[in-house]
Amino acid sequence: MTTRSTAASLFVSLRPDQWTKNLIVFAALIFAVKLLDPAATAKASAAFLIFCALSGAVYLINDVADREQDRLHPIKQKRPIASGDLAPGTAMTAAVVLSALALAAAFYLRPVFGVAAAAYLALFVVYTRSLKHLVVLDVMTIAIGFVLRAVAGGLVISVHISNWLLICTMLGALFLGFAKRRHEMTLLAAGARGHRRILEEYDPYLLDQMIGVVAAATMVAYIIYCASPETHAYFGTEWMVLTTPFPIYGLFRYLYLVHRKAGGGSPSDLLIEDRPLLACVLLWGLTSIAIIYGGRLGS
Repeated sequence: MTTRSTAASLFVSLRPDQWTKNLIVFAALIFAVKLLDPAATAKASAAFLIFCALSGAVYLINDVADREQDRLHPIKQKRPIASGDLAPGTAMTAAVVLSALALAAAFYLRPVFGVAAAAYLALFVVYTRSLKHLVVLDVMTIAIGFVLRAVAGGLVISVHISNWLLICTMLGALFLGFAKRRHEMTLLAAGARGHRRILEEYDPYLLDQMIGVVAAATMVAYIIYCASPETHAYFGTEWMVLTTPFPIYGLFRYLYLVHRKAGGGSPSDLLIEDRPLLACVLLWGLTSIAIIYGGRLGS
């Protein structure tokens, strides 16, 4: 069996395939109608890179803490730290250096953005230590992490952060989080509780109930947002309602993949690998941008 170099193992442990989650920092840029502002776009892009570095550092810390349990997992045992390709000490040193550089850059961009970035890092250090072992709070912490990214994306470009953005982000992240827990139970079957202690507190029926609640709440919240007079006034158009079929289809498609294809373990991988889901997300994004910016480009 071939082993990776230390540099390659370190890069893989940063999980670049998961960095798509940090794209949520661009949400405020798009929905605050700042996408055509070069300075704001540059700041949002820098924020994206900073959160890629911070999330990579969090993955290193998490993989060091979970290395013994990961060795019992059919997929996670191949991670560099669990497999022995990357020494825990090297990983922790890299995590500290990466965190320090990312936070320094965040505070340089804008102090209040730096505070949000530091809060994100602190939250997930605590998550690794204790919150990941508390039922429901484990998934809520992950969802709050998405909200902090969205908030940071607004703070870095100095725009008001819509309550609707926070609500929809929170609900959508909860949906993905509970779906991931369900996938873990399905994949590991009888060994699930031995691999991750928190899985003792869940069962598929309970998770299905939670997934159903947050899926419905996500759809309702997004539909209300698109149909709201406040939204119409802000964007100067009533056509945002035309985007609602995309998240509805996306949620149903994701549920289909979770229940019929045993998917949901990695939302990022699922998005890339499932073409109908990827097409749905891209069409939603393009349609939203066309509706929000169409009138401005034509004027």
